[in-house]
Amino acid sequence: MRKVTMSDILNLYEYEKVRPEKVKYITQLKKKRRVHAGDKVTFVFENFDTVWFQIQEMIRAERMVDEKDIQFEIDTYNELIPEKNQLSATMFIEIPDAEERRKILPKLIGIHDTVYLHIGNKHTIKAVADEKSQMDYEEGKASVVHFLKWNLTPEQVEDFKREPVRIEINHENYKALVQIPPEVKEELIKDLESD
Repeated sequence: MRKVTMSDILNLYEYEKVRPEKVKYITQLKKKRRVHAGDKVTFVFENFDTVWFQIQEMIRAERMVDEKDIQFEIDTYNELIPEKNQLSATMFIEIPDAEERRKILPKLIGIHDTVYLHIGNKHTIKAVADEKSQMDYEEGKASVVHFLKWNLTPEQVEDFKREPVRIEINHENYKALVQIPPEVKEELIKDLESD
């Protein structure tokens, strides 16, 4: 899948003009790229469009105009775009209540190391967490955002298209097993097929 380049980025003025339609488009797109695993974890599978939008929103929020700053954002967020035969997701731990979050997050340290993709009954692929997700060990609690990737072989990609696919979290304090819905699977097949 192609990465975002500086030529894809709109300046603040141009982005404001198209932002309402982009927000609407990305909101709809993310609905087709979101999987809830249990009551506290959500995965959003990333692609060129989701990453482009995130970069534009960061530029907008920070009012960035310096090309070095913008390039830094591009380089950082491009890491989320999957390579060939790869899936990439942002995993969110969603606990709205601050008190509950304070109690639960220390119990979820290492959750990013317990995420698996099951393709039918043939393949189990462990997610690889971005090193930045490892920071939670130092803070004594799990981070609420983790960046994960799954690397598939060509055979696993072919089976992904035909077999039911499930996401599993198998942490000692949080367990979930959920089948990827058909509309999400359709999006992910596009990701796996793109160069």
